[in-house]
Order: sequence, then C-alpha cells, then structure tokens
Amino acid sequence: MIKAFLLKLLWLYQKFFTLIGYGSCRYYPSCSEYAKIHFENNSISSAFYHTFTRILRCNQLFEGGIEYPLLDKLSLKPKKIGIDSIKYWLVPNKKNRFYIIKNFSYKGRMCSTK
Repeated sequence: MIKAFLLKLLWLYQKFFTLIGYGSCRYYPSCSEYAKIHFENNSISSAFYHTFTRILRCNQLFEGGIEYPLLDKLSLKPKKIGIDSIKYWLVPNKKNRFYIIKNFSYKGRMCSTK
C-alpha cells in the first residue's frame, strides 16, 4: 500500500517535474528512475537509504556517470519468457549480487508476484 503510493509519487515527479530540469542529472539512470527501481524491488527502508545516498551524491563534488542499482533478487517473475515480457535484465556482480538494467522493450504488465 505504502509502496504503491510512493511509486505513484515518483511517477508524478517523472511525468511533470522532470520537464523543468531535463538532462540535469549527473547519473544514469536518473535519480528518480534509480529510486523507482529500488522501491519496486527492495524493502521501503532499503529503498529510502539507497535513494537518499544517491541524491546526496548527485552534485558537483562527485563525478557522476553510470551507476546501476545493485539488487539481491527480483520480486517479479515473468509468466512467459520473451524480450517484451522481461522488465529488467540482471548482470552478475562479483559479490553474488546483480546490477539491474531496465529493458526498454518491456511492453507492460505480463508479470506476476512469485
């Protein structure tokens, strides 16, 4: 319930407020997309922590660049496997965790929980 509300707030922010400062984020994916991925796939406390630390680093004192979120596992699993049914790609990290990369060919809600 709270997670859905927070994701809706992020959607509103991405839809309306990022138009003002478009292209000003120092990182890829943008801080709001980074937060969205964490809120979709982690606990609320973990998502807040990672989002907060990312926003603190998004300034002129840090270099910026590409920083994909690190996750232990995905909460959504596709019912059928296909390029259009996979929302995120997992790239293994050396610490038995995964970088998560958004699939831009994803077509919608073809996933179930568990």
